[in-house]
Amino acid sequence: MPLNKLQELMVLTMEECGELTQRCSKIIRKFDTLDEVTEDQRVKLLEEVGDVQCLIDLMVDCGLLTKREIDARIATKRDKLIKWSKLIK
Repeated sequence: MPLNKLQELMVLTMEECGELTQRCSKIIRKFDTLDEVTEDQRVKLLEEVGDVQCLIDLMVDCGLLTKREIDARIATKRDKLIKWSKLIK
């Protein structure tokens, strides 16, 4: 039976997130610092990030989420990272 629109959106998002996870894992295994990441690996990462972002944008286009909701969540996460991570100073 064919997937409905919600099912297809969720399945494609899961698949793309899985591919991004794999790419991140490969970069961790091959490199120790940001400066070491090769242009080839950076481009492959960009492809996966772009694919995930496309599906997030489709969630917005379909009305499942709003850009405002996503932006609010991004702000919340950044605040947590400021407190608990060295990524944001």
